[in-house]
Amino acid sequence: MPGLLGKKIGMTSVFSADGKNVPCTVVEVGPCVVTQIRTMEKDGYEAIQLGFEDKKVTPNNSTKAELGHFQKAGVTPKRHLAEFKEFDQEYKLGDVITVDLFADAQFVDVIGTSKGKGFQGVVKRHGFGGVQQSTHGQHNRLRHPGSVGACSFPAKVFKGMRMAGRLGGESVTVQNLQVLKVIPENNLLVIKGSLPGCNGSIVIVNK
Repeated sequence: MPGLLGKKIGMTSVFSADGKNVPCTVVEVGPCVVTQIRTMEKDGYEAIQLGFEDKKVTPNNSTKAELGHFQKAGVTPKRHLAEFKEFDQEYKLGDVITVDLFADAQFVDVIGTSKGKGFQGVVKRHGFGGVQQSTHGQHNRLRHPGSVGACSFPAKVFKGMRMAGRLGGESVTVQNLQVLKVIPENNLLVIKGSLPGCNGSIVIVNK
């Protein structure tokens, strides 16, 4: 199994062997349950679907199709699902995979959704310097982008021009993060550095 679903708990710091204070992120990884097995004959590709976090079953938050899906796998309804296409061993419905999967992993890749910051200007979104000067009548242009187009040619603004717009709320992958510690009794994974998303958000941790 290349990875598992997890929940970002928050950031802290640990001391390394040489006494340095290392910032790190604590992630609750698993336990994940196999809820579906995709096959080439039936689905056209091979993958394993994992479920994470039990879901409270009420008439308002669970459909009959969802309940039937989990009932077929013989597991309780899960709140989050994800598919993994590369796996090195055989799994069957209902198998539980824990954080022990990363016991021998030194580096991992983490996929998460970045914090949404709404509509932002070019200074915050792209790091523009602004017009800088506050003299010569520049009373309202300190954080403006400046000129974005040309004259009669090409007489338009090219696609992809860095301008103001919605910032964040996108899928972000951070690669080659060092695993500092695995705490199997609490399903915790301590990863060096920061991860995308807010505390409590769902992330996918890949080996």
